[in-house]
Amino acid sequence: MTSPPRLDARLRPRLPSPLREVHDERFARHGVRLLLKRDDLIHPDLPGNKWRKLALNLEAAAGRTVLTFGGAYSNHLRATAAAGRLLGFPTVGVVRGDELAHRPLNPSLARCAADGMRLHFVDRTTYRAKTSPEVLEGLLGRFGDVVVVPEGGSNALAAQGCTALGRELADEADVAAVACGTGGTLAGLAAGLAAGQRALGVPVVGGGFLAEEVARLQHEAFGSRAGDWTLEERFTLGGYARTTPELDAFAADFEERHGLPVERVYVAKLLFALTALAGEGAFAPGTRVAAVVTGAPDDALQESSVSR
Repeated sequence: MTSPPRLDARLRPRLPSPLREVHDERFARHGVRLLLKRDDLIHPDLPGNKWRKLALNLEAAAGRTVLTFGGAYSNHLRATAAAGRLLGFPTVGVVRGDELAHRPLNPSLARCAADGMRLHFVDRTTYRAKTSPEVLEGLLGRFGDVVVVPEGGSNALAAQGCTALGRELADEADVAAVACGTGGTLAGLAAGLAAGQRALGVPVVGGGFLAEEVARLQHEAFGSRAGDWTLEERFTLGGYARTTPELDAFAADFEERHGLPVERVYVAKLLFALTALAGEGAFAPGTRVAAVVTGAPDDALQESSVSR
């Protein structure tokens, strides 16, 4: 029996993703070059780090039902549902907030449902315990033979998939920076970079847990800590899926300066952080900083930034 073609042959992602230098005097006055790694252009339905984190997981699932987790406006849920539609495998989304089961679906969840994802709403206490044996056993008992992919898609396979991002930036940047939610992209990016390059993660959620999580993912994926990476945790700016007037003004200004629509949940905080760090002299003159653009604006997500 002939095995099906690999995902990249079936979905035709744009790889390597484009790398574009932009002139911004806030960087140039410090002798720093800003480059944008346009991972948002990899695939219209699985953009950016979603493609990189899901590809090996979906290869391993081999057509079985994929069960995964997310909030009401989760990029990851939408990408998984879209992959299921495009590749013809069933998907289940475990959604945080059982109160949502009795409300009309928001645009993000409606898109998941339209792509064939079965939505299962759980209360927030259960959701926090989603990795516990009791909760997982209950889900497996309910949905049967499924492949479980964690929230945000971040596991060892995701980290391994994201090493390609680092390899694509070989000889192109001195610092590769990415916004972080669950840590999988940073774990793989850092491992894929060459000696002398470093990765910088900008968490979009507080709590101080990401350093431990990135280290854990790297140990699972590569056997040890891999690459030179650090976190800059000062720029959560209101917390996950929230914004501030200062951040909104910055993003609108960046859009006007460079003609790039700026996604607010992740990318705006990354670019805001890099601009602030450049102004503080954190990058030596001559440094090439590549900012990974992991997604494009989405109306549903923009609504979430003020409603959550």
